[in-house]
Amino acid sequence: MSDRVPTQFVRSLLKMAGEKGYDFSTILTDSGVDFDPFDESSSAYRAEVSAMQYSRVYQHVLLLLQDETFGTKNVGTVTPGGFRMMCYCILSCENLGQAITRASEFYRTFFEERGQLYANFTEQYARVGYCRVDNAGNRVAAADAYGLSMWHRFFSWLCGRVIDLKRVDFSGSAPHKLEKYEALFGCPLNFNQPNDLLYFNSECLAWPVVHTEHSLREFLRTAPYQLLIMEKDTSGNNLSAQVKAMIGHDFSEGFPSFEAISTALNVSAPTLRRRLKREGTTFQQLKDNCRRDAAMLYLDRPEKTINEVAFQLGFTDPSAFHRSFKKWMGQTPGQYRARLSADQARPS
Repeated sequence: MSDRVPTQFVRSLLKMAGEKGYDFSTILTDSGVDFDPFDESSSAYRAEVSAMQYSRVYQHVLLLLQDETFGTKNVGTVTPGGFRMMCYCILSCENLGQAITRASEFYRTFFEERGQLYANFTEQYARVGYCRVDNAGNRVAAADAYGLSMWHRFFSWLCGRVIDLKRVDFSGSAPHKLEKYEALFGCPLNFNQPNDLLYFNSECLAWPVVHTEHSLREFLRTAPYQLLIMEKDTSGNNLSAQVKAMIGHDFSEGFPSFEAISTALNVSAPTLRRRLKREGTTFQQLKDNCRRDAAMLYLDRPEKTINEVAFQLGFTDPSAFHRSFKKWMGQTPGQYRARLSADQARPS
């Protein structure tokens, strides 16, 4: 799991806000970024920020620009709420192939040509990305790589397991710090290609979409945080990861039932229990782990009081949350939050 994001991604978002005439100093303050991302010569400068800090910057810029394309493509006029509505449109799809097809149809309908999502499926590979990218002769920018990476992670999130990429094409030439791009995708990269595309095995297209409106609402509220911290396990048979994805992080309205999850995964309840047991876990253990992970997620949001975090986790008594968190992490929620603040203030 990665919880750090290159500062250059923050710069890309802030530059978009600045080009529209917005003062982004307040954005930085509200997001907990206490240095100037554009001043690399400063002693306070850090090469990375936390995933949550980046997500806060993203949410602020999204609100200002009404741009829900992950802030990676200059697509001109964007329908406000477009990405959100696309998510709801694909939520009823049975599998990843249908979801990608519907997403590309949505983008063709509502977005200008530069922002449309291209999808082509063959017997061996699925290819998804942007066609006719006018980047010939230019080096691949961080925003180009980040845009493709977010689509990869979004499609993986839909299925609750990570898609193993086979190659990635870029229309631009190789960037200076190639190793960072290789680490981002974990597969061969090809430059000076006609289009910007992700390649993965077509068998992944049959993977079921595992999310519900409840988990989607939570995802949209904190996007792209959940994509940034995704595990990189590409084994493809990790059922517990799918169950955890469906359980989510918001328990203020209770946990999804075991029966609802087994139905969504198209397996019987006894079969799901057996398969989880073979992976060395149980549904209860997964719920506990999700609650622990959610606690760490929400404690990294300073606008929430610890009592509010307890409520969102489904605890009616804040003292019960304190006891559970200390059992999980060996420290109180207040101590954990203080350590997070200290870590974020420390230079990279």
